[in-house]
Amino acid sequence: MAKGPGHLERAQVRKAVEALLAFARSKAKGDALLLNESENVHLLVTVWKVPRVAQVVRIPLPHGIRPETAEVCLFTKDEPNLSAEQTENLYRKLLIQNGIRSVSQIISYKTLKKEYKLFEAKRRLLNRFDLFLSDDRIRRLLPSHLGKHFYERKKVPLSVNLKARNLAKEIQKHIQGTTLPVTNKGCCYTARIGHTGMKADEIVDNIIAAAEVIAKKLPKNWKNVKILHLKTLRSVALPIFTANISNLDELDSQPSLKKKEVKKGKNKKPKKAAKKLNSSQVTLTAEINANAAAATKELVIKEKVKVVQEPGDQDDEEIPQLVPMQTTNLAELKVINNIEKLIFELKLKILKGLNCLLLLREQCVLTHFK
Repeated sequence: MAKGPGHLERAQVRKAVEALLAFARSKAKGDALLLNESENVHLLVTVWKVPRVAQVVRIPLPHGIRPETAEVCLFTKDEPNLSAEQTENLYRKLLIQNGIRSVSQIISYKTLKKEYKLFEAKRRLLNRFDLFLSDDRIRRLLPSHLGKHFYERKKVPLSVNLKARNLAKEIQKHIQGTTLPVTNKGCCYTARIGHTGMKADEIVDNIIAAAEVIAKKLPKNWKNVKILHLKTLRSVALPIFTANISNLDELDSQPSLKKKEVKKGKNKKPKKAAKKLNSSQVTLTAEINANAAAATKELVIKEKVKVVQEPGDQDDEEIPQLVPMQTTNLAELKVINNIEKLIFELKLKILKGLNCLLLLREQCVLTHFK
């Protein structure tokens, strides 16, 4: 059985993908409006420990997750001595020369500031395009002009290097790939991994590739991954990986970087204060005596702060409430794993049952009209 990082079983992933695709097809048959539409497939990542700093993990994928009809917008830097229209034409020619035809529209920074000031204009822009790219030279200037809705809808422009030697590869990497926004405010993150119009093998390949990137780039790496789920907008979340609780013990045993820095700082500061006290014993002038008295006061204050801050350092390493506090033996772990497998099988049976009900309803409707 082929396995990915952290013993991610390909067969288990394939079962979940096939179940989701079957469910999506049955829903599409039940509703004529959705026959030509595809639903996005998302990978849900739940971690043991919430990271201290937020980051965006970029994930290149072997199979593109956007259809050929997807609309892509590119924000570009203003070129000196050129109007907004001339700048846009210049970059359009650059893309055509490199064989890039997947970018639907180019908007210069000047045009963005002038024509998209109003909230309604920004909202229309947001709804019109599936993906936004940005020249990396103006990336830091965009947030104030785009507004918070781009960030709430997870359509933040991805920065690209328009001076790259292989521009086609640079842009295609972002159009084909996906991102995993990792926040420091929760333990569950979502990445778009495909759509129901793709083949099952293509989605499975994307999931395995994403897991390999997550294993390297996620804070505390693969050991921090607790559960992986797959789901569409209207389906239940199907588990494809559950970590062993021993991973949590290993994470707890790892020293915190912040703790080390605080301890180093605490060891250095009293030494400086001690030097001041020694110098006060050598000289007998009134000014240095005053400095020595001030130094001793600082020492007392620092010692008090030290006593107050020590419990706070332990609070930084608190385990989130969703994590079990007690350790379990091997027998209990086997029972837990068996229960999770049973739950997964029950979910598959429920999905199959729903498919059968939808087919029966369709047959009843047809017989009624006959």
